[in-house]
Amino acid sequence: MAEMVERLEPTPPREPYGKLFWRFLRFGMLAWGGPVAQIAMIREELVEEERWVSSEKFNRALALYQALPGPEAHELCVYFGMTARRRFGGFLAGAGFMLPGFVLIFLLSWLYVQYGSALAALAGLFYGMQPAVAALIVRAIHRIGQHALTDYWLWAIAILTGIADLLGTSFWVTLPFAGLAYLSVKREKYAFAGALGIAFIAITIAFSPFVHLIIPAPASDLSLRSNASLLALFGSGLRAGLLTFGGAYTAIPLLQHDAVDVNHWMTNAQFLDGIALGGILPAPLIIFGTFVGYIAGGAWGALVMTFGIFLPAFGFTLIGHTYLEKLIEHKTLQIFLDGLMAGVVGLIASAAITLFRTAVTDLVALGIFLIALLILYRWQAKAAVAVIMLAAGAAGLIFHVMSK
Repeated sequence: MAEMVERLEPTPPREPYGKLFWRFLRFGMLAWGGPVAQIAMIREELVEEERWVSSEKFNRALALYQALPGPEAHELCVYFGMTARRRFGGFLAGAGFMLPGFVLIFLLSWLYVQYGSALAALAGLFYGMQPAVAALIVRAIHRIGQHALTDYWLWAIAILTGIADLLGTSFWVTLPFAGLAYLSVKREKYAFAGALGIAFIAITIAFSPFVHLIIPAPASDLSLRSNASLLALFGSGLRAGLLTFGGAYTAIPLLQHDAVDVNHWMTNAQFLDGIALGGILPAPLIIFGTFVGYIAGGAWGALVMTFGIFLPAFGFTLIGHTYLEKLIEHKTLQIFLDGLMAGVVGLIASAAITLFRTAVTDLVALGIFLIALLILYRWQAKAAVAVIMLAAGAAGLIFHVMSK
């Protein structure tokens, strides 16, 4: 009997700290292809080959981190590090996994700021990459929406929150509404749900004029818009880290709201450039937040923004894994999170419309967008995103040179 228990719930090896850090640093250097590929890589080595935990325990942990905000592949690394060497091991594993992507995006951000305006070729590169980013976001909406919008109520919530966001309503209003509205409907409290909907529509109309639909998108600009305070950057990163349910794409509208719409740290074009750079790196896509921080506040801004974004991912695992594993089973919370996720889908759709208007400015850009979108639907390889970004950039560069 004891042998059967041991076989079902194996004990992870007590690796030296250096070896543990190097193992997850290697994972970080090979983290191509987005969260699905990253999780598959981690599972293959640590569950199927080396049996750190049983497959059942891994599935429970993965389900927990998919329900919680933050990049689930990174959170799984923290989890495995903690199972091997407690909390310090978890910190080393998480730091090792994110370090390669952070270093690369930091260097690219520095090059972008220092030499971007002086390199004419860079304009052509990002001219091609920006429509591909727009296609990437559209594909993400479909992929996330397939799993998140499972009934008509969730579709209605997504549509309402998307429209409200286009009209300028803060996500601090839309996301609580989304969760509470769906909870009310599922509990059959239709009168409260109706009152909540009327109040939400009234707030949207009263405080959100149609400015986002009639004001043209700002032109691309490689110069710094403004210098942000480190506290503001940390707060923005922390909010994004706490609200990124369903993957890194959910951070896009949240960071865009802070960096472009409210604080004017950067333009929509620069924001798209940051996502494009993040998409070609072996890292969770949310690493593009480091670029946002660098544009807004230089090197310290990049560090502070990154710290804020990844702090919840470390904290949920290192401090509250056991408690959260129990909490996430609470049915009421699950219903609220389902509604909140529908609201997030609406926010991503709103961001996609805004960024599409910035990225697709002529027929060539539209062609790049459509081709990239078609390839994203047809090609599921691990390196697909990076290859598409680089190919789109090359196409934009060629057009930029030929048009002169």
